[in-house]
Amino acid sequence: MIRLGDGTEESHDRMQNAVDYLLPFLGELFLPSDYELELIKSGVIPNPNDFKTQWEEKVRDVLREATIEAELPHTQVQKGGKQGMHTEYMGYVLAELQFMQRSYPGLEW
Repeated sequence: MIRLGDGTEESHDRMQNAVDYLLPFLGELFLPSDYELELIKSGVIPNPNDFKTQWEEKVRDVLREATIEAELPHTQVQKGGKQGMHTEYMGYVLAELQFMQRSYPGLEW
């Protein structure tokens, strides 16, 4: 992130565009789903809100060093993915991800 953001004009623009595109999806990281709430209550996983401030500080530091502008915390939050609500594009993504396994059954990395 730092090398590309603070690199050439093209690499900086690409990183800035990527951050601008992905930022609305970031908020869901800190919105626990129903199953995550059960795991948090059981003590299996930490509550993401317990480390949200520390995470934002670290990300701000990296973005600043990479000369990337971003509003944290981001006010617009895209949600629903953790609950299984996806757009039609998810089918294309899954097909791409499953290509190798379907083409070469038993494939191991």
